[in-house]
Amino acid sequence: MSKTMKYSLLLLLTAAIWGFAFVAQSAGGDAVGPFTFNAVRNVIGAAVLVPVIKLLDRLGYGQKPKEKKESKKLYLYGSLIGIVLFLATNLQQLGITYGHSAGKAGFITACYLILVPVISFFMGKKSGLHIWTAVLLAMSGIYMLSISGSLGISTPDILLLLSALAFAVQIILIDRFVADVDGVRMAAIQFLVCGILSAFPMLILERGKWAEAEGGLMGLMTAPDAWGSILYAGILSCGVAYTLQIVGQKNVQPTLASLMMSFESVFCVLGGWLILNEHLSMRQLAGCALVFIAILLAEFGEALKPGRKEVSV
Repeated sequence: MSKTMKYSLLLLLTAAIWGFAFVAQSAGGDAVGPFTFNAVRNVIGAAVLVPVIKLLDRLGYGQKPKEKKESKKLYLYGSLIGIVLFLATNLQQLGITYGHSAGKAGFITACYLILVPVISFFMGKKSGLHIWTAVLLAMSGIYMLSISGSLGISTPDILLLLSALAFAVQIILIDRFVADVDGVRMAAIQFLVCGILSAFPMLILERGKWAEAEGGLMGLMTAPDAWGSILYAGILSCGVAYTLQIVGQKNVQPTLASLMMSFESVFCVLGGWLILNEHLSMRQLAGCALVFIAILLAEFGEALKPGRKEVSV
């Protein structure tokens, strides 16, 4: 198995963990509030990585900064990605909590795959006709998936689309930074920054929810609907999956990486169907299909050109 394939499979595992995390986010966000959920899960994610970093250092796999310049670079990169992650995860959580099923939210969020080459275009990297065709297909699919009745787009739809944009920026930043620093350390810093930033709106907006609950905040977090979701999202979705993303992206081209991670939308719908008994209408299923076709076209369209040799990954 090639090196690229091995790391692509890591990203596919990342997608599976994220996809089923939409179910946890739906249940946990309802139980404790979106900002509380993200603050706690990200702090847990950072804490989980501390012993991992120490173990990797002992085994000789860690990249501990040797100079002050390297440390500054690590904290700067981790903090920048943490700020973007704060925007992405909280916009996503708000969209899920206040409007959408896990499956529908997963497919809208998957539009970051289309946005990555679009943003890259404005950064000076040209995209082929297949990319722009994929953009039109994706927008058509999102329309069928998101809009019902009137021509207006709902607030949760806008939140999830903005979340997809922020995730696209996060992917691009990781691609630019990960070669220069320790990926696991950068992941821990991004979680800590995201958790701290999420705590501010948590303290301002969600304290009323704690007061209403028996036992306050701890009572909310230890409720059956909350603790399992928070632990899954904190340990697996943050601590494991985002770290796998950083490790995988270090060894895989960003377009292939975004393709593998976009499969979270498939796992998301599967999780909503198996666990939450969610159902999508035929119109919404058709929208999902268009988005998925757009995802495949964005990644494999270039290989379909006449005379182009197939490249094995």
